[in-house]
Amino acid sequence: MKSLGWLGAVVGLGAAFFVPFSARGGGPQEAPAGGRSATPPARAGSLPQDVHPESLSRVPLIKREEMDEEGKRIYDVFMGPQTRSLAGLQGPYGIWLHSPQLGESLLAANQYLRYRTDLGRRLTELAILVTARELDHQFEWSAHEPEALKEGLEQSIIDVVKFRRDATGLGEKETVIIRLGRELFRQKKVSSQTYAQAVRLFGQRGVVNLSALMANYTMIGMMLNTFDQQLRPGMQPLLPIP
Repeated sequence: MKSLGWLGAVVGLGAAFFVPFSARGGGPQEAPAGGRSATPPARAGSLPQDVHPESLSRVPLIKREEMDEEGKRIYDVFMGPQTRSLAGLQGPYGIWLHSPQLGESLLAANQYLRYRTDLGRRLTELAILVTARELDHQFEWSAHEPEALKEGLEQSIIDVVKFRRDATGLGEKETVIIRLGRELFRQKKVSSQTYAQAVRLFGQRGVVNLSALMANYTMIGMMLNTFDQQLRPGMQPLLPIP
């Protein structure tokens, strides 16, 4: 795995586009954890004309045998259980593999931000949900609400984010994550008070990682929308969008 030199680029890319967007396909739906088959069954029913039924996006599924040796190595990294993908190749991984070297760097940054920071899995999932809600992104929300519950995030806290309720009364860390995300996406900046609270609770490195995490999922959402990534069949929409 390459170094995390791409992390700064990922942060910059996401931060430059803090604007609302939502995945196509009506209300919330998404990709659950589960099978990692490289060739999932085609989706029944109608799809947009430019969406491939196997990938459920505008790009076809990458076939390992059509890649060069370096591409095959990267493909195997993506398909390995250590990535803990929630969508297999019917999601960002399937898109990233169309640019394997870029994809490997994006994967490294995502894996670090999701699993290896001091924020912890529970609060990491909260930050991802804050990002998905502020962007009204169906795919990301529906992938991560079940994951957040598995990581111990309470439904009551999830509902504060989902229904844009006042975060007053939540734990101090949860409140600051929600407030920081809402300020960042709505005002395009973070107030001095919120920043100072975040640094007190998480440290400078923690705030760098927190903002990078939100930027990372902004970038992922943009790519999912560019390629019109559809939600996997049978998934119920979980995010109410006006």
